[in-house]
Amino acid sequence: MTSPSDEAWPAVAFEERTWDPATEVRDSFSPIRAESGPYRAIVPAAIAERPVRVDDAIAALAADATAELIRLDAEFGYRDEAVPPLLVRAESAASSSIERVSASALSVALAEFEESVDPAAGQLVSHSRAIELARARAASLDEDAIVSVQRTLMASSRPERRGRWRDQQVWIGGGARGPARAAFVPPHVSRLPAAMDDLIRFMRRPQLQPLVQIAVAHAQYETIHPFLEVNGRTGRSLVQAMLRRADVARTLVIPISAGLSEDTAGYFDALTRYRSGRLEPIVEIFATAAISAVESSRQMADDLVQVRSTWSQRCTARQGSGARRLLPLLETRPVLTSASAMEHLRVSAPNAQLAIDRLVADGILTQVGGARRNRVWAATGLLAVVDAFSERTRRQR
Repeated sequence: MTSPSDEAWPAVAFEERTWDPATEVRDSFSPIRAESGPYRAIVPAAIAERPVRVDDAIAALAADATAELIRLDAEFGYRDEAVPPLLVRAESAASSSIERVSASALSVALAEFEESVDPAAGQLVSHSRAIELARARAASLDEDAIVSVQRTLMASSRPERRGRWRDQQVWIGGGARGPARAAFVPPHVSRLPAAMDDLIRFMRRPQLQPLVQIAVAHAQYETIHPFLEVNGRTGRSLVQAMLRRADVARTLVIPISAGLSEDTAGYFDALTRYRSGRLEPIVEIFATAAISAVESSRQMADDLVQVRSTWSQRCTARQGSGARRLLPLLETRPVLTSASAMEHLRVSAPNAQLAIDRLVADGILTQVGGARRNRVWAATGLLAVVDAFSERTRRQR
């Protein structure tokens, strides 16, 4: 008999199930069109205690990428409070773009004030909040934490599909009639509790190389596919929790999804190859994505310096004035209302408006949105930094 230490990384197994649309039909298509019959569902291997080995070259690449992430976090995480919120926006935009959900940085900022009519912008706001929640729950990383992240991602839609493991069979490819022709059929719902318990134990294992552990955990999570919706975005939010848990990114959200989105075909192929027992492809693509994310984050920080320089040149208000004191707020919250300016400056509404008006006159703020509730102003130059990040990712893709 062999022990786990004697074995290569296991490929998934399969089991035959019978699809019964009368009891399992998804709500996205008519039961009349559903086709009953047998199908093969994945049976994921247990990995909680299995040794994790990759070849030396990939292990070295992952170690180098981890060092770069730690260096970036140390350089910007404590030094510049404007960088972290920009990177949260960048990660949520990049992760959502993998699912073909996108919106401009301005639309997203307006959605934070409920002033946007773009549903995609609302999804990105929820995504940013889910990332922040995932990092806040990094110390526990239990079932409740994972479910809470998915619930936050779906805050504005489909209450019956959020905040719990799926209770239906799902599949990818092959049409809507049933799983028989699907390209990928995740485990049957009866296997979810044990599979997720095993994954959580793996995610919490000490003394594994961080980026290797994160890449493998992510691939295993995507194989299990525990929710009815937003599995990909939930999984990539959990990547941020694991980076923090491993002390790789204590203060920053590293936009690794931007690196993954540069080669989505390679990313999805690596997930497929993981299911055949190959660890190296998913570890390599995560390491490469991490290095790319570091480069993109540094470029974003350079763009922020340029925005600050432009503001300094344009601002005609005296030092210590309300207008000058609003500039640091705009770096972390590039959209504001009169109320938020009043709160930050601790002044009356008329004085807050005078500060806003000065920045409008200097070309730093622009009134935006439909003003359904309150007037809203945006520092469009700073929002352009996030859009430029997204555009660079699209060009590289």
